[in-house]
Amino acid sequence: MKKVVVIGAGQAGASLVSKLRDGRFEGPITLIGSEPHPPYQRPPLSKKYLLGEMALDRMYLRPESYYHEQNIFLELGQSVDRIDCANKVIFFSEKKIRYDDLVLATGSSPRRLPEAIGGCLKKVFTMRDLADADAMALEFVEGRHVLIIGGGYIGLEAAAVAATRGLQVTLVEMADRILNRVAAPQTSDYFRDLHKTHGVTIKEGIKLTRLNGDSNGDMVRSATLSDGTEFEIDFAIVGVGIVPATDLAKASGLKITDGIKVNSLGQTSNSAIWAAGDCCAFPYRDSELRLESVPNAIDQAEIVAQNILGAQIEYVPKPWFWSDQYDVKLQIAGLNTGFSDVIMRKIPDQKSVSFWYYDDQKLIAVDAMNDPRAFMVAKRLLDAGKTVPKEAISDPQVNLKTLLPS
Repeated sequence: MKKVVVIGAGQAGASLVSKLRDGRFEGPITLIGSEPHPPYQRPPLSKKYLLGEMALDRMYLRPESYYHEQNIFLELGQSVDRIDCANKVIFFSEKKIRYDDLVLATGSSPRRLPEAIGGCLKKVFTMRDLADADAMALEFVEGRHVLIIGGGYIGLEAAAVAATRGLQVTLVEMADRILNRVAAPQTSDYFRDLHKTHGVTIKEGIKLTRLNGDSNGDMVRSATLSDGTEFEIDFAIVGVGIVPATDLAKASGLKITDGIKVNSLGQTSNSAIWAAGDCCAFPYRDSELRLESVPNAIDQAEIVAQNILGAQIEYVPKPWFWSDQYDVKLQIAGLNTGFSDVIMRKIPDQKSVSFWYYDDQKLIAVDAMNDPRAFMVAKRLLDAGKTVPKEAISDPQVNLKTLLPS
């Protein structure tokens, strides 16, 4: 009987094993995770969990009993040492498991600051897993000063939580504006203003020169910036992006590009090994893409599960993302790469606003702030490959629903 082993017990790994059982796969399934917890949601880590508004048991994607009921064997708190591709065996913790199909859902790791500028000092945190959130949660005490390095969504979400908890917050972004890599200036302006109204100090176009230790040299105590300013801090959060976890794949001889290279079915350069989620790069239009999002992890993993069962379905992503900051829910549909114009849609006397990205006359993405209708209409248009005139978007009298294809 065919045996499937999945390395990585995050969103992709959990979605894949569930889809296999939904597809009536009856063979043995082993899910290996490096953390001691069963698969859990990661987005709340920098939001509701850090705020203390979500308990740990509510974080789990499924109760642990589900895996026992479905005969999915969990190997938690384990790190895989190596893969013997020729004999289809993986080795970990003095154990070995044979597989017929192996899935790498190894996710990604946060970028860290170099040790030379204080990256290894105590109370310098990254945000990726429960251990990170639990460690930094102890520092969220009213009146303390936190430095956040990086003005992407992770950094801004952490800033929102800190400001909500009454901390003094300074955020440093080396680019000329926050969200420089992922959003238009209009969206950057919106969130800069939002954070400033909550007391966050944002410094753009300024680099962190170094984090300085205390008298013992091991605990962060102050920060020096490229403009020459130096100020005391109680702790720091680093949010400068993530890198795909490809070490195991690379050591196994698999092809690596911006991630583990897979074909449109999700197979790596070894036909018995598949990959899904943050860790892999897949064909997209005339290029290659790696998506860092929960929806991608779920959708791609479910396609891989079906293909393990013989479906031969090509994965075509329908990208969407979200971020929660204070009382604002940002919902993003599509990919804004290559936009030439941004059209604002604002309804008078409403707090919602959306920015619609166009490549010439073609709609390619939308950022919607507290505007679920704009998001849903945009997502349906993008999924259908349709576009709408810019004039209709900018006119608040136009009902968005009338723009949907019949």
